[in-house]
Amino acid sequence: MNHEQVKTRPRKEVMTRDQAKKRLRAEGVSFKQFAEENSINYRTLQAVLNGHNKGYRGNAHRAAVALGMK
Repeated sequence: MNHEQVKTRPRKEVMTRDQAKKRLRAEGVSFKQFAEENSINYRTLQAVLNGHNKGYRGNAHRAAVALGMK
């Protein structure tokens, strides 16, 4: 398993799914681009952002951390 350093966004507090989506849009970063930059599967990122996956373990957790949701 590849344990690369995840690029996290500077944050002050934990964000909600909607806040994470708005922040990416405000920065002009597409979800696909964010997934590629952070070596996260695009479908996993979508599942976390849409609330289908809570991001408790594995790649979903990595995605949630990178988004500032954890």
